[in-house]
Amino acid sequence: MAKIIVITSGKGGVGKTTTSAAIAAGLAKRGFKTAVVDFDIGLRNLDLIMGCERRVVYDFINVIRGEANLKQALIKDKRIDNLFILPASQTRDKDALTKEGVDQVLQELQTEFDYIICDSPAGIERGAHLAMYFADVAIVVTNPEVSSVRDSDRMLGLLASKSRRAEQGLEPIKEHLLLTRYSLTRVQKGEMLGVDDILEILAIPLLGVIPESQAVLRASNAGVPITLLDELTDAGQAYLDSVARLLGEDIPHRFVKPEKKGFLSRLFKSREETIA
Repeated sequence: MAKIIVITSGKGGVGKTTTSAAIAAGLAKRGFKTAVVDFDIGLRNLDLIMGCERRVVYDFINVIRGEANLKQALIKDKRIDNLFILPASQTRDKDALTKEGVDQVLQELQTEFDYIICDSPAGIERGAHLAMYFADVAIVVTNPEVSSVRDSDRMLGLLASKSRRAEQGLEPIKEHLLLTRYSLTRVQKGEMLGVDDILEILAIPLLGVIPESQAVLRASNAGVPITLLDELTDAGQAYLDSVARLLGEDIPHRFVKPEKKGFLSRLFKSREETIA
């Protein structure tokens, strides 16, 4: 049965949708049949990041309301066979999501897929609560700034108390921290929190550190997950490392300490800056 992973945060704009696309594509590249579901009803950005906005005919709410079946609404990625997207509705409000409806859709997905990635809206609204409620694993996305970390700490409290696992007294949701838009230079200048400071506050395992990179914006504008667009960039490598750790592999963390730059790394860094 598929594992349900929620990508969540307390604060908006930290890179949840980018992360959802990158993690889902990374898992699919590893051979796992993966569905990524947009819970941000009314806004809907996942289809843009995945480059399938023109192919949306039916959406998550259509399936919940019985206006279409799941196979009609799922969009198969053109670049990788075992990656599928279930888009959100742009025309409905948050109340269109029901616990029973979400449960039914997720149960049906679990019979067909290895992993289900739930792209959650920010904060504690209905869509965010339902995205996390059924999760087995949570990836809490945060930026290295005080307000983002504080809001993430609030989300950890909700994950521990408002999930189905908590209600039923089951094993807690497995929590991971993903730190995005990390700039070692700014940390050294005291303009950002360091990794150790954030881990001390949140006290959950570190899944990955994604360096600040123009490649992320370039991938989003191109409608391609960064783990499919350019895995040679720092951000692409960091996301692929995060996928490996999610699968239980022991991968050392990169981009958290100053590194001596060899010829190849300088070449790829120069290439990234030139393209940007």
